[in-house]
Amino acid sequence: MSKYGATKVVVTEDLQIYNLKDAKENNIDGLTFDSKAEARYYALLLQLQQEGAITSFIIQPRYVLQPAFKKNGKMVRKIEYVADFEVSYPDGELEVIDVKGFETKDFALKKKLFEFKYPHLQLKLMTFKYGRWMTIEEYKKEKKERAKK
Repeated sequence: MSKYGATKVVVTEDLQIYNLKDAKENNIDGLTFDSKAEARYYALLLQLQQEGAITSFIIQPRYVLQPAFKKNGKMVRKIEYVADFEVSYPDGELEVIDVKGFETKDFALKKKLFEFKYPHLQLKLMTFKYGRWMTIEEYKKEKKERAKK
């Protein structure tokens, strides 16, 4: 289990996704992700990179939201935000992606701090719902529309 309570999965080089409990480490040559959704998004990014839709991506980029400082002689640790992915597009645009099923209170606070400190970067919270990838905002809107029917 990860610190978020999500099941860890392994993605092999041929993009197969396995539950980490079920995967034998000596037989799988892959990366470990905090969730199956993150692993799926990784597979999507690999596909987009092969197609030329994106130029590159970084897994778990770190952003300092508040630097470490000293107060009354004691060190206060920095506050960091670790995203799931940072994606580079051919036009030079950068996008920071976090994959979640829903927006947590912790994420909402870090998002505000991130957007203040890094106004030039686009932060998107992505989820896989209704058989496709969408932002959490799109999901909330579509969920509301479906409830009306």
